[in-house]
Amino acid sequence: MIDGLDNVIFVVEDRPEDGSLDLLGLYDGFALTERERYGSGELPDRIIVYREPHLAQCETLDELRDEVHTTLVHEIAHFYGIDDERLHELGWA
Repeated sequence: MIDGLDNVIFVVEDRPEDGSLDLLGLYDGFALTERERYGSGELPDRIIVYREPHLAQCETLDELRDEVHTTLVHEIAHFYGIDDERLHELGWA
């Protein structure tokens, strides 16, 4: 477990709702920086990894592992309140 990553579930789905192959992952929830209160009874946030877009973009198993890793880092960063612009600056987008 990653310290501080509480009440988050990880889900693998085939494709995004729109059926596209462009989106590799999604953070569905409220970033820690946006929460006023958070406690028991809250539904878990979700980090979704889309299987088919990853397979479409990767030719080898090593590429797939690297891309899934990058996607997970990217989506976990959103949980902590890091936006896409900052992730680009850090090389995780």
